Amino acid sequence: MAVMEREVWTDQRLDDLNKRVDEGFSRLDGDIRELRGEIRGLRSEMNARFDAISQSTNARFDAISQSTDARFDAMSESTNDRFDAMSQSTNDRFDAMHRTMMRGFFAMGGITVTCFVGLAGMQAF
Repeated sequence: MAVMEREVWTDQRLDDLNKRVDEGFSRLDGDIRELRGEIRGLRSEMNARFDAISQSTNARFDAISQSTDARFDAMSESTNDRFDAMSQSTNDRFDAMHRTMMRGFFAMGGITVTCFVGLAGMQAF
């Protein structure tokens, strides 16, 4: 096995290495700054798009909400009209039934009185 020769690091070589490392970090810092600028641009573009989507979505939901509210209001009005008509019809029916029952009550009362008078008259003879 061959023994490898050890290199000697001189001050000049260390200074060259230090300079190359510094240049590499400078390039890396520049790349990071460039990426940060691109990310800021993308963020502002995304925020603008999200804001546009949000406004569009809010407008859609508002339109749907207004349409739904109008439909429910119309349906509620129609239902109220139907219940009012049914209520009036039911009230008329109950009034007619009440009149019929009262007539029957008075008729039965009259028949009962007539029967009592007839029985009392038969007892008198």
